[in-house]
Amino acid sequence: MTRSEELYARAVRVAPGGVHSPVRAFRSVGGTPVFMTGGQGARLRDVDGREYLDFCMAFGPLILGHGNEAVRAAVIGALERGWSLGTAEPYSLELAEFITSRIPWVQSLRFVNSGTEAVMSALRVARAATGRSKILKFEGCYHGHADAMLLRAGSGLADAPLPDSAGLGLLAASETLVAPLDDEAALGRVFEAHGAQLACAIIEPLPANFGLLPQRREFLQRLAKLAQQHGALLIFDEVISGFRVGFQGYTPLAGVTPDLVTYGKIIGGGFPVGAYGGRRELMELVAPVGPVYQAGTLSANPVAMCAGLAMLRALDDGGVYARLEARGAQLESEVASIPGLVMQRVGSVFWLCLAGDAEAARRSRAQHAVLRSPAHYPEGCARRYVALYHPLLARGIYLAPSAFEVGFICAAHTSADISALATAIRASCAAAA
Repeated sequence: MTRSEELYARAVRVAPGGVHSPVRAFRSVGGTPVFMTGGQGARLRDVDGREYLDFCMAFGPLILGHGNEAVRAAVIGALERGWSLGTAEPYSLELAEFITSRIPWVQSLRFVNSGTEAVMSALRVARAATGRSKILKFEGCYHGHADAMLLRAGSGLADAPLPDSAGLGLLAASETLVAPLDDEAALGRVFEAHGAQLACAIIEPLPANFGLLPQRREFLQRLAKLAQQHGALLIFDEVISGFRVGFQGYTPLAGVTPDLVTYGKIIGGGFPVGAYGGRRELMELVAPVGPVYQAGTLSANPVAMCAGLAMLRALDDGGVYARLEARGAQLESEVASIPGLVMQRVGSVFWLCLAGDAEAARRSRAQHAVLRSPAHYPEGCARRYVALYHPLLARGIYLAPSAFEVGFICAAHTSADISALATAIRASCAAAA
């Protein structure tokens, strides 16, 4: 029995499934989760002393890699001064000024402790601003585990919203509408029927929690236009894409200015964080200025604020993004000829989708040059990922243990690391076939 197996046997006795976030339990890929003790640069270490090339990167926040020296120094400084104050402090001010001075559509923002909190709060602001209660989300977009957002966050089309989780109240289901991605006709029908009741539409402009599904500018611009025409706010969820595909996130690529935006992951440097922001008049609806209440004991924690500021300063000049794009393009090129593999990529975010054999992959690409909706997935791609995942793990490559989680390249990955990943994918695909 490995040390990970021993620890997992203990963990299931004290935590649901032995983990504190479901995907970590390896249920999607089978087997025992690997318990990690730490990481440095582009590598993770497990409890048995084995090293892995990490392309999960804590599910996105570690854009500079594990143990980055600038972030480490900022964290140590924060710890030495006091790691939780519960008062006004200068660290969140510096980070807020840094963000708002570089992102014009974020005139004011509020820090919270997670992306879920950020989304919950942004929805509350939208309802207060419009006096309406209904919310439009999109199938395949994940916005955290707030009740109203756990509706078709995964796969499956239906005429009426169906909860993806037990324990949701009927009100959450009745007030959340769900539309398919990449379908202007369906979008128009939703607004025609419900536009006058919608407080907001919320979307990941780059959906990255159910595969990587880049949305067309035309679709996002149509959404923005319909929302404006019907008096609904537009919320972009950039918890993953914000500061990841570029300093300003995916918004410039969409050619759309949202009313509100949510962030997380990178802005905390790897520490728990979230933020929501947007136009000043909307954000001034938030207490203590306005009537929308939201609070948090650990919001704007000094350690997270200092870590996030160090990380954003390292990203500010754009040099890191240029290197990440080069690494991403290299990976795309090196796996392009692997039979049956469809790879989607935006910047340093990538997704491996196994269509089957080379002919199945060709047909998939012929039908959808870019996969933009869960409805476009090749049949059986989740099952095939299982056959890929464990051979990669055995070769020392760590990816997220789910077919629909994306991979991340960080600044610590070298050209040789990218080639190692491509070689391992090629060998593992051959073995799986």
